[in-house]
Amino acid sequence: MEFSIRRLAVAGLFALAFSASASAQDVQVMDSAPKAQAVIGEPGSSFFVRFDRPIDHIHSNLSIWRDGRPVEHLQPRLQSSPDVLFARAPTLPPGQYMLRWSVRTMEGVKVIEGDIPFTIKTPP
Repeated sequence: MEFSIRRLAVAGLFALAFSASASAQDVQVMDSAPKAQAVIGEPGSSFFVRFDRPIDHIHSNLSIWRDGRPVEHLQPRLQSSPDVLFARAPTLPPGQYMLRWSVRTMEGVKVIEGDIPFTIKTPP
């Protein structure tokens, strides 16, 4: 009987760990600025990614890349909504960029990373 209880306890801990991991991986991007593949006519300085649940702002990152190299490391604003990474950046010159982000859930698990490609076109 003691062996069965121990097996159940181990199975329960495994199931709990698996379900926490699975639910953490379900974090989804709901919106962003810029949007993926956007062509921006006038350079902006605000960037955000909105998720379907709260994220840990302190341990999450936003950065802008061009030609495989980091251009700007952005500091997410801690005062933004719990489900939004928001940051400002200097005005970028025309070109193709990637907004890269990585977020952690409030439980501290690194759950997702992604890229949002965008272009700033040359003014007419």
